[in-house]
Amino acid sequence: MKLLLSVVIGFLVVFLCLYLLNKLPIKGRAKQIARVVIVVVGVLYLMRALGMLTGF
Repeated sequence: MKLLLSVVIGFLVVFLCLYLLNKLPIKGRAKQIARVVIVVVGVLYLMRALGMLTGF
């Protein structure tokens, strides 16, 4: 149950960050870099939550 909750919270945080990023008045290239950073951090968090990444 704890694993499922962690994964759902991870998805919600990534979705919320991407949504809020779209609302900011940032130009195209900077927004694209920020999206990539958010997605990479989200994937790393989910990998850690699932036990695939133990280095952090």
